[in-house]
Formats: sequence, structure tokens, C-alpha cells
Amino acid sequence: MKRSSLLIAASLLLALAGTAQAKVDIAQAAKLGAALTPVGAERAANKEGSIPAWTPGKQRGKLSGEFFSDPAIDAEQPVLVLNAANMSRYLDRLSEGHRKLLSLHPSYKMLVYPSHRPVAMPEEIYAATKVNASVCELSGVEDLDGCTLGVPFPIPKSGPEPIWNHKLRWRGEAVRRYNNQMIVQPNGQYQLTKILEDVEFTYGSIRKPLTLHRGEGEFLRYLASTIAPPRVAGTTILVHDKAGTGSEGRAAWLYTPTLKRVRRAPTVCCDNPAEGTDGNQYYDQVDMFNGTMERYNWKLVGKKELYIPYNSHRIGSNTIRFSQLARPGHLNQDLPRYELHRVWIVDAELRPGMAHTFKKRRFYLDEDGWNIVLVDNYNNRGELYQFQEGHTQFGTNILASSAAPEVIYHFDSGRYFVTAMFNEDKPYDFTPAYKPDYFSAASVQKRVTK
Repeated sequence: MKRSSLLIAASLLLALAGTAQAKVDIAQAAKLGAALTPVGAERAANKEGSIPAWTPGKQRGKLSGEFFSDPAIDAEQPVLVLNAANMSRYLDRLSEGHRKLLSLHPSYKMLVYPSHRPVAMPEEIYAATKVNASVCELSGVEDLDGCTLGVPFPIPKSGPEPIWNHKLRWRGEAVRRYNNQMIVQPNGQYQLTKILEDVEFTYGSIRKPLTLHRGEGEFLRYLASTIAPPRVAGTTILVHDKAGTGSEGRAAWLYTPTLKRVRRAPTVCCDNPAEGTDGNQYYDQVDMFNGTMERYNWKLVGKKELYIPYNSHRIGSNTIRFSQLARPGHLNQDLPRYELHRVWIVDAELRPGMAHTFKKRRFYLDEDGWNIVLVDNYNNRGELYQFQEGHTQFGTNILASSAAPEVIYHFDSGRYFVTAMFNEDKPYDFTPAYKPDYFSAASVQKRVTK
């Protein structure tokens, strides 16, 4: 282990000594880095060998100016073309959303490739994760305590814990990215929105490790400025994302050119439509899922082997134009890459007395990176209403994985929504160092009105 990792682990143990009852015992935590990977995935291959053992990728590349790629993986050919004609043989390895897309559209297919498990994280994240396993706690579904820098719950015992692993996963210190969004009509015609996003991961900072305590749970700062089309250009959203509910939870502000002022925006939450999406994405569907969890009861269902989007470098690369992605009814399915992987499954059921468009949500999380990769969303009649798909890529430059693009299929209207596209713009820039007041409402007001 690197000297910096040892120092962080030691300081975390000292800082967290005397906290409440440990989340897992020492024997369980000792599995991390042994039978389990340092962040809690099964290290070994599956029995058939169709899911390989974990082979972490090495860090390479620059922190800005590079699209994610892996030449060896990207050169491979599919080993299976999954379609409506043969789907019955693979139903157990398909989410409900994929089953429905295959049943609805004769043109829909899934190109399945050999599976690879290159997702790795920095040594500092591994060291912090091992400490978290024994000290990080969750009260209810929102209040975190004693969690620092790494994956908070690498050996999850309850439904909310994998979701928090997704929300707090390592994504670098900060990032600036272009986010192009596409609303695709049933006939394949589409309209684009361009957004510039700045994000500071205040929890996931190796330079300044932050411990979350009850009532002190800020973990992310986010600023999004719409560039096009003209009718929504200038709209700006500022979010301070926090663990906790009410005044301790998320704080958000909205600026619109018509009002010319930054104002508090409690509606940046839950199933309120996100600005500029024409109702095709709710705020809590950004990054597959984010925001408050208190409206649902959460259940950890377990693990399963599933075909999921993975190592999807091509669909997110600068060799593909936006126009190549859109097809009637669904994405151009010549572009996505699917692999067989183990996923955690978490069910969310709407609590009595709570309101949300989705009565039930089923989340599928990649065991290696803790990314939510698929979501089945059901309406109040119990019907599959929407399906989310995150095309996961691994960035060797930052040693982190994320979904780009993300897709939301609307089964009621036949439309689908694509977000987190940057193919025709610059790739992610992980080098920003934001000034302390950059994400303050007052600072945003000055910048947007000067």
C-alpha cells in the first residue's frame, strides 16, 4: 500500500475512534482485498468462467482531453446477438426493461461481448473503504455518520446502503463536462440541449478527506448552465447535495434569464421534471438516481448475473455523432456493448402516505464500481412505466467508472431521452480547482448577471 494510503487509513481510524457500533465486524472487513476486492466485489470468476476474475486496470492517460478507450476491448467482436427470437433462452439474465424493449421492437437487439472487469480505484479509496466497513453507519435511509472518502458500505446489509455507495462513489476531485441531451420522438426525430456542468466532489476528495456526520453531510456541489437551445439558454442550477432530510438535506438554487436572479429552488427534487428536459427526466433520475430517499422503503434483494451495458467506450467516443445514436423507438443498437456481470439488486417501494410517479423502482448496481447501470420504474398500477440504462465506461486516467450516455425509455409515449453525451464536444476535464466561493449562490448571481 502507498505511504499516502497508510497515512489516510491511520488518520481515519484515529478520527473515528469511539464512534457507535461498527457496521461489520473485523472478520468481515478482513475479506476486503482478499476474497473480495477492496471495494466489496467478488474477486473470483463465476463457476462457468463467463464472468472473469477481477483484473484491475492500471492508471494511464491525461486528466483532460482524452476520451475513454481500451484498444484491446474495443476491437472485440460480439459473442451473442440477443433479440426477440432467442430472448426466451436468456430471460434470467435480462432486466424487465430489456425484456420489454426486446418484445416491443423487432429491430431491438443486444450485442453481447466477452466480459472484462478492469474497474479500479486509487489506493487511497481502498484504504478509506476498509475503514468505512467497520465504522460508517446509516440511521434510517438518509443520515450518515463516520463515513470518509471511500465506499461507505462495501459489504452492504440493507437496501439503502448500495444506493449510498453509488451516490458517494469515487469520481475524482472535481470535473467539468459537456452534457448534451436528446429527446427522441417515436419516429426517430430529436432535439438537442447543451449544458456545461461543474462538479466538486467534496466527499470523494483525496486531497482533503471529509468525514460525514449526522447533520454535517454535504458530499457534492454541482453547477449546470444551459448553453442551447436559445429558448432555455442561460438557465442555471446550483446544488449543494447533502445527506439528511429537510433543512439538513439538499439545498438548490435556480436562475432563469426572465427573472434575472438566483432563487432557492426546493423543487429541484424527486419527480419534478428537470429543467430543459420537457418532462422526460425527473430530478432524481439524474446520474441514474440522486436526491432524497425518504419516500421509499428499501430492500436489498441480493446479487444476480445480468447482461448490462459495460466497457461502452465506442458509444461515448468522438467517432460517433449524435445523429448516429437516434433511431425510431430505441438507440441505434449497433453501438452499445453488453457484457455479463454480477449486479446488486435493490428494490424501492413507495412508503404509505408518500407521493411519487414511481410506485416501485428496481435498481441494478455493478459490483465492481457501484454504478447504478439499470433501473426498472413502475407506475401506481404496477406497470413498467420507464426503463433507465447507463452505458458504463471505465476511465483509466482517473481510475473511476461512470455512465455515459444514460437513456430513459418512456413506454407510455414511445419517446426516449438520452443524457450525458459529449461525443461532439470535449471529453471530461478532471483538472479544475474551484475557488472556495465558486459554488455559492452570491457568486453565481454575479457571474450570470455581469
